[in-house]
This record gives sequence, structure tokens and C-alpha cells, in this order.
Amino acid sequence: MPRHIEVSLPKRGVTCTALLLDDKAPITCEAVWNALPLGGDVYHAKYARNEIYTLVPPFAPQEPPLENPTITPIPGDLCYFTFTDTQLNTSSYGYEAAAEQHGAEAAHAGRATVVDLALFYERNNLLINGDQGWVPGIVWGTIVDGLDEMAEACQDLWRAGALGESLRFRRV
Repeated sequence: MPRHIEVSLPKRGVTCTALLLDDKAPITCEAVWNALPLGGDVYHAKYARNEIYTLVPPFAPQEPPLENPTITPIPGDLCYFTFTDTQLNTSSYGYEAAAEQHGAEAAHAGRATVVDLALFYERNNLLINGDQGWVPGIVWGTIVDGLDEMAEACQDLWRAGALGESLRFRRV
């Protein structure tokens, strides 16, 4: 039976529905499903282009293998990435500076590993990073309802800023 989740930007009052791709990324889907609800501060991508994401502590019993990988996500793709603290530790990401300005810890502070849950909302994305090169992600879900409204909200994040907004994933 198909499984669905809700993806939301609560401050903007926008939600969309995603279908889990259990047939293509079963290990990742099961790990995400068992960990829901998930979420945190939202960020808009610097490198990948039309992407919003949140960073959360690892939640899977063991990190999923690279199943259903992509370096060219399409609108509506939900992707899963794992990074070590050293991969996100350069000032080019801006997490430490943003955290210091607001009296908080950086999104990955004190964590040896961090999981990046991302939503891609428009075309022409390329998962290449100036510090690391190619960064393949696991496509574990696809938006099946509400992508247009979510894309508008994502564009607003890009123009107006993400401060105070969060990206949330929960079971429907």
C-alpha cells in the first residue's frame, strides 16, 4: 500500500503531499518513515540551485546505501544526503555565522554526522559542490500534490530569507 507524508513550511502556511518511493529506495523510505516526524530550520541551497533542506541528526540504525541515486533531481524530488562534520565545516556554508548572529549553535555543531533532507522545487538542478565535487543524493519521495504552492513559498525563501522558518516532514 502506498505511503504518503506531508511536507510543510509552517511559518508560510504551506504544505504538500509526497509519495514515498518504497519500490526504488526501500531502505531509505523505511528509515525516514520510522523516524517521522522530522524537521528543523530550513535553508535554501547555494550550490544545487532550486532546493530547500533541513539538517537533522542521524536517525537510521545504519546509514542507507546509495539507492535510487541522482545528481540531477527534478521538481518534486525529496532527497536524502549524509554529511560528516568536516564536509560542512567550511565558512562558505555560513551555518556558524548565522548561528552566532542569533545566539544559537550551528546546524551541525557537535555532530559527527548530519542528515540533509531536501526538497527540489524547480528544474535545472545539479548536485555539484565547489568544495567536494559531485554529491549524489537518494531520491526517496516525490511530491504528488501541492508542488506549485510549495515552489512559490521556496522562491519566497530565496528572495525574503529563511530566518524563522522550518521544514517539516510528518506522516499523513
